[in-house]
Amino acid sequence: MEKVILVTGGTGYLGSWVVQKLLSKGYSVRVPVRNKQNKDKYSHLLELAKDYPDKLSLFEADLLSSGSFDDAAEGAHAIIHMASPFTLRFKDAEKDLILPAVNGTRNVLNAASKSSTVKKVVLTSSVAAVHGDNIDLKNLGVDEFTEEHFNFSSSAKHQPYSFSKVMAEKEAWTLHNQQKRWKMVVINPSLVMGPSISKQSNSESLKIMEDLIAGKFSFGAPDLQFGFVDVRDVADAHILALENDNAEGRHILVSRVANFIELANTIEENFPQKFKLPRKTSPKVLMYLVGWIFGLSPKFISRNVGHSLKFNNAKSINNLGLKYTPLEATIRDMVNQMVSS
Repeated sequence: MEKVILVTGGTGYLGSWVVQKLLSKGYSVRVPVRNKQNKDKYSHLLELAKDYPDKLSLFEADLLSSGSFDDAAEGAHAIIHMASPFTLRFKDAEKDLILPAVNGTRNVLNAASKSSTVKKVVLTSSVAAVHGDNIDLKNLGVDEFTEEHFNFSSSAKHQPYSFSKVMAEKEAWTLHNQQKRWKMVVINPSLVMGPSISKQSNSESLKIMEDLIAGKFSFGAPDLQFGFVDVRDVADAHILALENDNAEGRHILVSRVANFIELANTIEENFPQKFKLPRKTSPKVLMYLVGWIFGLSPKFISRNVGHSLKFNNAKSINNLGLKYTPLEATIRDMVNQMVSS
């Protein structure tokens, strides 16, 4: 029987990879877009779909419009819900980040509950729903973050993006627990890196790499650690979660933890003397003076710069069977695409 998968956020940086991988495996894919007239947003998907005739369908839907996903969900066997704002550039955190994330999740999962066909939801959350600040690790008195942890330190005023992710995931679990029609698997990726299929993507991940190779940190980079994961691995994890009947709960996706200097060193090894990269870590005290240039508040600097980070990714490997791409290969492929485009 033909399997039909509804993919929200399918035009984005991660979503495009998921759509491509689903099509290549023979699935029929439905992708909701806000405006079908705006073909620039999804022309790359139409290009992909040329190799898979009649396998891609587009629906109009709006995250904030109740009921707008109902038609796309009816007849779908599963939903991969990725659509959520990922931006650190906003005017009103509540309006631009938190409400779209929570209400969008509610609207999509309500569509799953109304559907007579949807049996599974794979939800894209984030490690931002696991922890808010790096210092949380120390404050919890643990050696590493696991799927048992939920972000307790973010708010609408401090780390609002992270707050939007934890609130959206908690809303999803509430809705899941109120019904028996569909099961849910959650994917919690760290900072997603790697090449992009979409030329239109405005992902914050791409912006971070663009800033790094453009020399924005050339005077020195903060000692700020992140978990990193390849965008292609994250797409694979969603499909493994979709296809594995025993997959359940949350799954932290982290290939490696690194800071800006380690990223810069990897870029320099692969592209010697091509970019003005940072050579040294900026003292934390200096970050308090210049952090505003990068949009970093004193509270963020205090609770994140200089604090180590560690995640347990065993569940993604053992339960999903995910194989991770080395960070070096991820960065090389990403920068290669940026310099050749």
